[in-house]
Amino acid sequence: MHELRTSMILSMTLEEAWAFFSVPDNLDEITPADMKFEILTRNEKRTYAGQIIQYRVRPLFHVPMHWVTEITHCEQGKYFVDEQRFGPYAMWHHQHHFKPVEGGVQMDDILHYKLRGGWMGDLLTGWLVHDKVRAIFSHRTDVLLKRFGGVNLTISE
Repeated sequence: MHELRTSMILSMTLEEAWAFFSVPDNLDEITPADMKFEILTRNEKRTYAGQIIQYRVRPLFHVPMHWVTEITHCEQGKYFVDEQRFGPYAMWHHQHHFKPVEGGVQMDDILHYKLRGGWMGDLLTGWLVHDKVRAIFSHRTDVLLKRFGGVNLTISE
């Protein structure tokens, strides 16, 4: 099992943060272009528990992969969790937490994921996948800070 945590303060209100992050279609804007990310189920509704979202991504070598996630937990204005139902990982559990702080909203991401193939998958492709996951979250942080302003607090594994 692998873990990645990021934390940043964005210069916006909690309501503005929730309005942006709770719309699945906004994932397009914060995902690196080289992944050729496509949301197959467009949702105009805000994130809610039980919501299923389908994507097509090309994370490695431009090979298309179908990815299905479910929003398993959601408390408006506080947090939501997306979990992979079908896709490239053996397990994907991504928590998004929001809380008002002086100067804006602190947004914390906690990602737990596991590669397919057990120890062999880690040995053969782990380094590549881990680098890609870090790059995705780094890109996301850069885009969000550029768009909304704020400060990057941490990225840790």
